[in-house]
Amino acid sequence: MSFHDYIKVNRAAWDKRTAVHVKSKFYDMASFKSGQTSLKNIELELIGNVAKKDILHLQCHFGQDSISLSRLGAKVTGVDFSEVAIKKANEIATAEGAKCDFICCDVYELENHLSKKYDIVYTTYGTIGWLPDLDKWAAIVSSFLKPGGQLVFVEFHPVFWMFDNNQEKVQYNYFNDSAIREVEEGTYADKSADLNEEYVTWNHNIAEVLTSLLNAGMEITGFNEYDYSPYKIFNNASEFEEGKFRVEHLGRKLPLVYSILATKK
Repeated sequence: MSFHDYIKVNRAAWDKRTAVHVKSKFYDMASFKSGQTSLKNIELELIGNVAKKDILHLQCHFGQDSISLSRLGAKVTGVDFSEVAIKKANEIATAEGAKCDFICCDVYELENHLSKKYDIVYTTYGTIGWLPDLDKWAAIVSSFLKPGGQLVFVEFHPVFWMFDNNQEKVQYNYFNDSAIREVEEGTYADKSADLNEEYVTWNHNIAEVLTSLLNAGMEITGFNEYDYSPYKIFNNASEFEEGKFRVEHLGRKLPLVYSILATKK
């Protein structure tokens, strides 16, 4: 599949998803507008005090995390390839008086739209699976960081993505050998939504992620794996502690999420 084909397919899916997500209980816009942060404890502990820092948020969707970071005192630039998502992000940021700018473009094309350097590049939960080339991604991350700047990265674990939707059998390769092209009914934020969208993803193993960052001149300063997800997006998942979800029949046998902190040398 060509570069433009996968972008076209995925952008169309995310344009339609965004309209559903904004209205979903999952994203709970009423609570968000009343001041509730969208940031989870994992990333809050990683990112620390962001007051007066410049943050580049890659694959920001419709901007909830970008705006939440701005509420903590950061100046944030959010990037997403969905025009529908960026339009909504701008609407919400304007209404909230948030110190955010939003750019609509594919991550790989960002250098054509932006030249500023940042203290932090932030990207979390369901991001790199939409990108085929992690060496190119890591180079983009590094290029937009100031010397000594930090990547804050949290992602769903590739071991868990190997399983089928009911987590009963291994269906996908741990290693990134080819694109995964599928059709999904509904969406993680509303499984009953009237959506039937094709999308293209890639499963990036841990070594691929770490090596791409090292090759881009980044120093890995933190790595962790978590036996829970802060989001209830998996089938058969239940909340065992407030804000922590596991698949019931797997318990804590598998990692669901991992995090990386990396510093530009």
